[in-house]
Amino acid sequence: MRAPLTLQGSQRLRAELDELKSVKRPAVIAAIAEARAHGDLKENAEYHAAREQQGFIEGRIKQLESELSHAQVIDVSTLNAGSRIVFGARVTLADVDTDEEKRYQIVGDLEADIKLGLIAISSPVARALIGKHEGDSVVIEAPGGTHEYEIVGVSYKD
Repeated sequence: MRAPLTLQGSQRLRAELDELKSVKRPAVIAAIAEARAHGDLKENAEYHAAREQQGFIEGRIKQLESELSHAQVIDVSTLNAGSRIVFGARVTLADVDTDEEKRYQIVGDLEADIKLGLIAISSPVARALIGKHEGDSVVIEAPGGTHEYEIVGVSYKD
């Protein structure tokens, strides 16, 4: 099965890949060449640090190329799921106890970033939300305990 990825997530990952290939890779190659010019490589900390950085960059490039080549890119704005929550939905939840609102978008595992409100489709929160509708209540088991939320909004637009 191909991993789902939103169009925006695909664009973000491609931008990261381009940056790694066109900016960071050449910079680390230059740093290795400069460190090599300093002489003895056995005790050259700059050389070893640059080589290690190169390993991380090359690994991330390979990972991104593989993930992007195997991903199924979905343009969320073309989905017509109405108020039902499916992959790509932007969901507004209200905590039943505190009325505190949280906003999430359900995205592919590759692009999940909780700081940006992007939750993986495989996460417990997303699994609890899939198939529900605006107005439904949902109970989510979290490490900090059980929380009940009301789904106050579902959107597929930016």
